[in-house]
Amino acid sequence: MAKRPKTTPPARILIGIGGWTYEPWRGVFYPKGLSQKKELEFASRALTSIEINGTYYSTFKPASWAKWRDETPDGFVFAVKASRYCTNRRELAGAGESIERFVTQGLSVLGDRLGPINWQFMATKKFDPIDFEAFLKLLPREVDGVALRHALEVRSPTFRDERFYDLARKYGAAIVFADDEDFPEIDEPTADFTYARLMRTKPSVKTGYKPAELDGWAKKARAWAKRGDTFIYFISGAKERDPAAAQALIERVTD
Repeated sequence: MAKRPKTTPPARILIGIGGWTYEPWRGVFYPKGLSQKKELEFASRALTSIEINGTYYSTFKPASWAKWRDETPDGFVFAVKASRYCTNRRELAGAGESIERFVTQGLSVLGDRLGPINWQFMATKKFDPIDFEAFLKLLPREVDGVALRHALEVRSPTFRDERFYDLARKYGAAIVFADDEDFPEIDEPTADFTYARLMRTKPSVKTGYKPAELDGWAKKARAWAKRGDTFIYFISGAKERDPAAAQALIERVTD
């Protein structure tokens, strides 16, 4: 009997916000009277992904990761922002110990809810091909049997360099697409997934971006999904509008 060919699951478009605790969201995104302890539970059912930002500043115990996992539904995915101690350094080649400390704090407890890790670099960090490759070599492919995916958020225009794109491709890391007037906008297919941060929501627009702009992002998201899973986060800008922007885009990409 012939074996059935293996099928690749369809790419997913996962959309959300940065974090889930923000006072101006209460009574607007979160219903009035909702307990703060229930905010993640609510947000994870209104959105399809959240980028955890607190991990940039602090480490968390495995119990916290387990709590986040248990409060979210099947199919929900967290992206995780890497510790600043890994990326905010003069020589990236020396980040090995910090990287190990970060990835072993409990990320694997999320299991199938673990999405990409966002390694964010300051705008003052310029591209040094030798040092940057040394950093990429330090990024582990798995932790406790859970596969890791890496995204590189660079903010210096010096990274508009074919050598950087080639390095990201060599190590299978995505380059974060940033919609921000101050950071380079790089849309290069260097990994089997796409990671985008949209940072220009406006307070005067109920959905953060105008309807026509959201239509454009939906079209772009579908194009990105042709090359793999796509993660899109509405970050900063008019932060109070970010959940509405995410929900509006989810509506546009949901068949």
